[in-house]
Amino acid sequence: MNFDYGLIWANLPLYFSGVLVTLSTLLASLAIGLALALPLGLMRVSRSPWLNAPAWLYTYVIRGTPMLVQLFLIYYGLAQFEWVRESALWPYLSNATFCACLAFAINTSAYTAEILAGSLKTTAHGEIEAARAVGMSRAGLYRRILLPSALRRALPQYSNEVIMMLHTTSLASIVTLVDITGAARTVNARFYLPFEAFLTAGVFYLALTFILVRLFKLAEHRWLAYLAPRKH
Repeated sequence: MNFDYGLIWANLPLYFSGVLVTLSTLLASLAIGLALALPLGLMRVSRSPWLNAPAWLYTYVIRGTPMLVQLFLIYYGLAQFEWVRESALWPYLSNATFCACLAFAINTSAYTAEILAGSLKTTAHGEIEAARAVGMSRAGLYRRILLPSALRRALPQYSNEVIMMLHTTSLASIVTLVDITGAARTVNARFYLPFEAFLTAGVFYLALTFILVRLFKLAEHRWLAYLAPRKH
């Protein structure tokens, strides 16, 4: 079998445009998902069942169903309801980019909320006692102590979620977005060379994964240095 390098070279512009679609979808989803995860994470650690139970049910349902099913329900399923098609939201819900970002944001918000909740629960009790000793209010305790500390300690787990979301964005090609996987599918449909098409896509995903891993390692080195073992 001869590997067609010329085919890859000729279609690199299509792959690079796919990289832009992938990154924009990823960043939008992560931003919205993190904004949703912050209150959900706080609700998950609340002692009130009226706050904890809805957040638990949300994260349980979202984490317990496949991402592809969620995407199909939003992009294809909502269109079957007439009241949705006649609503002011239809211009958005009929847009593939919006639906993909919404589905990915909902999915990552559930996982991120559980990551944040776990990090909040493992906060050192001494930090809380010190804050209370100086008369810090409950809101101030969360704003100045608990959330900053939890977000820093959640970085290693959150980095895994970001990498998983990068790979999950490949599902966007199913709803007509020409991301990296969409570019590979287009090349394969034109030339019937799946090995060249999808191997190239794999290389792009691998490169993006390497960059994200390095960025998170730098962030961990900066914000988690105080947790590192002391050098003797």
